[in-house]
Amino acid sequence: MPSEFSSNDSRDPEQSPFFALLVVYLKGVAMGAADAVPGVSGGTIAFITGIYERLIMAVTQLDPRVLVHVPYVYNRDRRDAFRTALREMDVPFLVAVGTGMVTAIVIFARFVQAALSTVPAATFAFFFGLIGASALVLGDPQWRTQSTCLVAAVVGFSVAFLIAGASAGGTTASSVPVVFGSGMLAIGGMVLPGISGAFILLLLGQYDHLTETLNEFVDAVVDLRSGNVTDPLVSEGAVVLTFSAGALVGLFSVTFLVRWALERHRAATLAFLVSLMIGALRLPVLEVLDATQEWTLLAGLEVVTAGAVGAVVVFVLDHVTADLEY
Repeated sequence: MPSEFSSNDSRDPEQSPFFALLVVYLKGVAMGAADAVPGVSGGTIAFITGIYERLIMAVTQLDPRVLVHVPYVYNRDRRDAFRTALREMDVPFLVAVGTGMVTAIVIFARFVQAALSTVPAATFAFFFGLIGASALVLGDPQWRTQSTCLVAAVVGFSVAFLIAGASAGGTTASSVPVVFGSGMLAIGGMVLPGISGAFILLLLGQYDHLTETLNEFVDAVVDLRSGNVTDPLVSEGAVVLTFSAGALVGLFSVTFLVRWALERHRAATLAFLVSLMIGALRLPVLEVLDATQEWTLLAGLEVVTAGAVGAVVVFVLDHVTADLEY
């Protein structure tokens, strides 16, 4: 990799390559854990752990032309050229980060699904706290004095508010185009500090469905060890493959678009993203109301406590990272 990375990319040259990749993997696990729940961004975790700049540069310098070496890997010179190209694009780093994120998402998805099944009101209240506090932390009062930011904020809030209303109660169809598009948009959210891929899925009404699908697919893969090929391996696997294909396309389109927008219209882009989060608060509110059959003192206390815990998580994270420039 080039040497222009910032000093917060703390790679120790005396570390063994394996240990260095293990550290990167663990940072990917932290990012995946954050992205598995709506509100906290994996991009924020990348900032905290000092790999955000390296991650963005690695993603945006991937060149598919390196694949021309693949048919000739039997040749030593072409094999060495292929290996060198992968190192120059920092592919080992991306593989370590990606593997860590997938590991965490697979694990946390099971906990989230269990929470949504057993305590849906408290879970969505927790999401409300995460998203609402994130919007407060990322918001900038100066946006109110800039017309472009105000317009972007109104558009962002309106879009999210309308989509959240349509998504509440799981009314959004999980068709192939919707799942593919969700993958495209979610991967863009995953690399943004302040907005998570899970938040995008929640806004689109796909979060619960895709979480359940992922868990069923993982269970089907585990069943392969005993020689059992179950239906979910094919049916749920097709959904996972469609989402992954969308994520791959999004990685090379949405990510570049977001980077372009942030470089040229940073304030307006951030105002739009934060307003998306505010407008999307309609969804957890509707879900809490739908999941609460009777409002008792205990039910209200449970919802308020869960929301407060979600907000505290974000505020503590913001306090720890107060010196970071988002």
